[in-house]
Amino acid sequence: MLFDTHAHLNDTQYNEDLEEVIERAQTEGVSEMVIVGFDRPTIQRAMELVERYDFMFACVGWHPVDAIDMTDEDLTWIEELTSHPKVVAIGEMGLDYHWDKSPKDVQKEVFRRQIRLAKKVKLPIVIHNREATADIVEILKEEKAEEVGGIMHCFSGSPEVAKECVNMNFYISLGGPVTFKNAKKPKEVAAEIPLEKLLIETDCPYLAPHPYRGKRNEPGYVKLVAEQIAEIKGLTFEEVAEATTQNAKKLFGIK
Repeated sequence: MLFDTHAHLNDTQYNEDLEEVIERAQTEGVSEMVIVGFDRPTIQRAMELVERYDFMFACVGWHPVDAIDMTDEDLTWIEELTSHPKVVAIGEMGLDYHWDKSPKDVQKEVFRRQIRLAKKVKLPIVIHNREATADIVEILKEEKAEEVGGIMHCFSGSPEVAKECVNMNFYISLGGPVTFKNAKKPKEVAAEIPLEKLLIETDCPYLAPHPYRGKRNEPGYVKLVAEQIAEIKGLTFEEVAEATTQNAKKLFGIK
């Protein structure tokens, strides 16, 4: 069975056919998934979904692109939600230097505040990183994020950075890009990082794997990610599915 550790089924792109998407995922062997909320509307929708489906869990936090919009009340609300039994992580949080909506200093402060909250409530964190690797690693070290650990979501960096993150108590999560023919780094990471520190995800509706690249992604496609990792590592699909599922359950505290 497969565990999609990062899905956005709370996205409006699934408003018309959510049930069919879920059925396809289950047909492909997806047994659990984490729905990620990163602002008020997506967090609210994530909570609605995890209340409705027993195999869904929630990750709640504030996206760095929208850091400038986060208020003290928002952070307090996120803290309150962490008492819900199906909230298993805080995020996605981090830094995004591709878009310039939120100034870097604001992003860093919101990132630090969420790490501190995670340590307070003892939940792992899910890291969004776009063109900001050095600053993210520095902040994780300064805030002693290894105390809670977490996930480097949709990791796109080098094997060297991946190993540095593993040493800080983080799992490396690979998604659709590992299946792209021209994606050198994710394939190197898949080869070099031990299976016990790897997770799989879709980040749906984004980053659909080959042969669906450019189309809407969905949780069922996480099977293609697992198959690619198995091929790279010279393992069976079943070995990768079993290990990544157990890794996710261990991190999220799911029995």
